[in-house]
Amino acid sequence: MRHDRDASERPGPARTPDAESTRRNILEVANEEFAAKGFSGARIDEIAARTSTSKRMIYYYFTDKEGLFVAVLEEAYRRIRSIENTLELEHLGPEEALKKLVGFTFDYQNANQDFIRLVMVENIHNGAHLKRSRVIHDVNVTVIDTIGRLYRRGVADGVFRKGLDPIDIHMSISSLCFFNVSNRATFSLIFERDMASPRALAQRRAIVVDTILRYIRA
Repeated sequence: MRHDRDASERPGPARTPDAESTRRNILEVANEEFAAKGFSGARIDEIAARTSTSKRMIYYYFTDKEGLFVAVLEEAYRRIRSIENTLELEHLGPEEALKKLVGFTFDYQNANQDFIRLVMVENIHNGAHLKRSRVIHDVNVTVIDTIGRLYRRGVADGVFRKGLDPIDIHMSISSLCFFNVSNRATFSLIFERDMASPRALAQRRAIVVDTILRYIRA
């Protein structure tokens, strides 16, 4: 696979005083570039021009373009999972906890459309870049553990039906919320309805929550 890098710009041993700040700045800009232009369209030169660092330092931190894209994906998943972990669902009854999780997912994905675009880009590439990641499974398994615990509580209380897989539950939640963002432009155009209006979003959010509850209820 060819990357926009040449031998003259391979990273040297120098380190910046504020390495974490520099790295985060690169990731923030790269997130926007990859989300807007895809993996193939994004250029390291353009990312470097928008950051407070150099192309050489981007390669120092991330090795190559693919390494940078993988880091952007990891960080994108890490952000949503870290917030999920603060929802304190264990203090709620199973149904209320599920409503809160689904509502959060809908709201987060609606407010972070770059996340949706990045995931779409990686799926266009059949997950080829995430195969390089050593942490992506560990980052994302937390949501499956959360849903598993929530679901088992609901089954024990007799409010959720037996025999469901937490991964299937997660996929159902994610797909409904994801589609709301990924296909909004075409739906709005084809059916001549503003799917991004506050009213449309509130209605869609309620439908998604209700759909998941009906799927899981005993």
